[in-house]
Amino acid sequence: MSERIQAVRGMNDILPDQAQWWERFEDTVRDWLHAYGYRNIRMPVLERTDLFVRSIGEVTDIVEKEMYTFIDQMNGESLTLRPEGTASCVRAAIEHNLLYNGAQRLCYTGPMFRHERPQKGRYRQFHQVGVEALGYAGPDIDAEQIVMCARLWRTLGIGDVALELNTLGDSAARARFRERLINYFEQHAEVLDADAKRRLHSNPMRILDSKNPQMQALIAGAPRMLDDIDDVSRAHFEGVQALLQAADVPYTLNTRLVRGLDYYNRTVFEWVTGSLGAQGTVCAGGRYDGLVEQIGGKPAPACGFAMGVERLLELMQHAQPDAPRVADVYLVHQGTAAARFAFAIAENLRNDGFSVVLDCSGASFKSQMKKADGSGAKFAVIIGDDEAAAQQLTVKPLRGNGEQVRCALAQAVDLIRGQ
Repeated sequence: MSERIQAVRGMNDILPDQAQWWERFEDTVRDWLHAYGYRNIRMPVLERTDLFVRSIGEVTDIVEKEMYTFIDQMNGESLTLRPEGTASCVRAAIEHNLLYNGAQRLCYTGPMFRHERPQKGRYRQFHQVGVEALGYAGPDIDAEQIVMCARLWRTLGIGDVALELNTLGDSAARARFRERLINYFEQHAEVLDADAKRRLHSNPMRILDSKNPQMQALIAGAPRMLDDIDDVSRAHFEGVQALLQAADVPYTLNTRLVRGLDYYNRTVFEWVTGSLGAQGTVCAGGRYDGLVEQIGGKPAPACGFAMGVERLLELMQHAQPDAPRVADVYLVHQGTAAARFAFAIAENLRNDGFSVVLDCSGASFKSQMKKADGSGAKFAVIIGDDEAAAQQLTVKPLRGNGEQVRCALAQAVDLIRGQ
């Protein structure tokens, strides 16, 4: 026997029982995005490496440590499996001149890839839902994106999430803040770990995102970005907060929130939970007004966010303990005439809009009924040769205390539909 081949570590199969939850989530998300006017865009999973180096930033964990990058043997070009979706979406919008037609609300779903240590809630192939609003400058789009997240949590029944909010100001404010941070951390160099020392002069803001417990007191005493921001950015941030307050969306001001990607400016936010251990961020985003020009387009403001599907599914299953059902009807039958009649009835029920599993095992009635009950279907439709001869069905509710009824197809349809 040949050696068994297994999946790549950190890249997981999604089996049917779990895929049901993905489908429920995706159906909800599709309607939710449509309600806010976002249109679907689908980008390739493979991009030129320079796209991510230029957009995310060279001195970031993603670019330095986590990207799946290789040289194309056909032409020697450096290619990378996308580690996030924003840069790809903006690249596509520029390449296809989407902004020439005015501002765009775009959304996408799909796999992303980062070479991290696999752990619960963090995988090397993971999935995101991303939302990008290109060409919008005002605080209303920032606030709307946060409010739409709050709506999704309510729809999914997820309660254990909290909003953290900050502003990074404009590029000049970031430069001032950068110098203050360097001066502060240089005065406490003995406390800095190796990672912080490496970043001190290249990307000091990322030190604020350190999870090292021994550095948390130092980070807590660091200068605040809010003290350096310009008046325009401050007014923008106040506008975001006013809209969130009007929409009754609570938040915590987290002046240490900087996000891990270099392209952010002004508003940044994260939705966090205490239910997933160390992997507490389930959705994050903010404004990135310089990215379109940085990638080669004409200057345009933009704002977006992405959410981790795997982490949200775990919260969703906590909130909705009942597994999605496989079908509305499980069709049980036995006998030669019954098999032919059941085959036709299954198609008729599907024509009436029901999902139907036709048992094809040839097992006993008892065994088939056990499968019917385990399927999660609301009803079993039972057909023996007697029912086939009479052109009737026996409808048995599998959930609740309803009575078993033998009837014609039309009445069976009404019973299953709940009329």
